[in-house]
Amino acid sequence: QVQLVESGGGLVQPGGSLRLSCAASGSILVIYTMGWYRQAPGKQRELVATINISNSTYYADAVKGRFTISRDNAKDTVWLQMNSLNPEETAIYYCNADLVMTIPRTTAIYWGQGTKVTVSS
Repeated sequence: QVQLVESGGGLVQPGGSLRLSCAASGSILVIYTMGWYRQAPGKQRELVATINISNSTYYADAVKGRFTISRDNAKDTVWLQMNSLNPEETAIYYCNADLVMTIPRTTAIYWGQGTKVTVSS
């Protein structure tokens, strides 16, 4: 089994910053891609950013220039640095990992439980 545990959410004022963390653990051989998604109240889950094993990144247009995704392959951990946050970005932020498990030797996609980010004055 594999677990993804997010942390770092909370309340922040508009224009403020937060840094989210997600640590994967369990029967992991390799993690190809890790990503962050978010789901605002009443809206569909949307992609925020991804980073692959070679550290190539992708950002949604809405967050380019403000958010930075990074990872530590040795620690199976991914971070999301979020700057200049606005109230419309209030959401549950979810971590995602596309990986190969050791036992059984199979590919799988896992999700974390989510961490709440509230942007409000």
